[in-house]
Amino acid sequence: MKVLLIDTNHEILQNGLEKLGCICDSDYTSSKLQIEEKINNYDGIVIRSRFKIDQQFIDKASKLKFIARVGAGLESIDVSYAEKKGIHLIAAPEGNRNAVGEHALGMLLALFNNLKKADLEIREGKWLREANRGVELDGKTVGIIGYGNMGKAFAKKLKGFDVEVICYDIKEGVGDQNCKQVSLSELQEKADVLSLHTPFNALSHNMFNADFIKKFKKPFYLINTARGSAVVTKDLVEALKSKKVLGACLDVLEYEKLSFENLFENNNLPEAFGYLIKAENVLLSPHIAGWTVESNVKLAQTIVDKVEAIFFA
Repeated sequence: MKVLLIDTNHEILQNGLEKLGCICDSDYTSSKLQIEEKINNYDGIVIRSRFKIDQQFIDKASKLKFIARVGAGLESIDVSYAEKKGIHLIAAPEGNRNAVGEHALGMLLALFNNLKKADLEIREGKWLREANRGVELDGKTVGIIGYGNMGKAFAKKLKGFDVEVICYDIKEGVGDQNCKQVSLSELQEKADVLSLHTPFNALSHNMFNADFIKKFKKPFYLINTARGSAVVTKDLVEALKSKKVLGACLDVLEYEKLSFENLFENNNLPEAFGYLIKAENVLLSPHIAGWTVESNVKLAQTIVDKVEAIFFA
């Protein structure tokens, strides 16, 4: 089985595939069109998010048996067309779910305790204790939307805190010992903290908008470690200004490119983003919630294990 790797990943991935008997080639620089010209020679392709695997690409890949994405989702692939062609689609949410859970919790605690603000002030010679009085997580209700691998990992991290954890998901019966499944309206009534763990799809696109925010009974904090497209940034900014949203932890932004490797191609920053970068009650990180030393290894190994289970069992 010949496999083409078009994004860099941990060496465990290529080594593991070769141990299974695969012949692996890598091409990290050619254009999509150049790769389309040779993809018919390969049985498998391993990607992250370098470019979209669309219908045209799949038609060129006449021998393709699998597409493996070293990440949680499959949004860079035309899933329905690939499945129609009988191609196995492999993702690795198990590989970085723990990292995402830890990152979400870390951002929330940092925001509650003004750690970024206090650190910057001390570096400027300011010692402002009362201005940095924090908020405790204890006694709060944390609402999770999307209770799959990532949502469950975050709920597990919350076990050590005296909090109520509830979730909403379009699938029935996903609640467990760490989280009670509720209706969306109940979540919007109870939540003090909202954490998004939705996949990229039509249902989640622009889900967090002005109308959605208005339905929350109480002011609340937002965490988004899922996809930037779930949040309408200008509506979030208005809610931050009105204090309906008390603070936000954003690892992802709607302005990101498909590859997640770049934000803006020029210096024309949207007005809403200009507000976010100056707001003391907003924490930002560059799409790194699942981007740890350990997850780099686990993501690679998960792909190897799934290829082995499908083709070499």
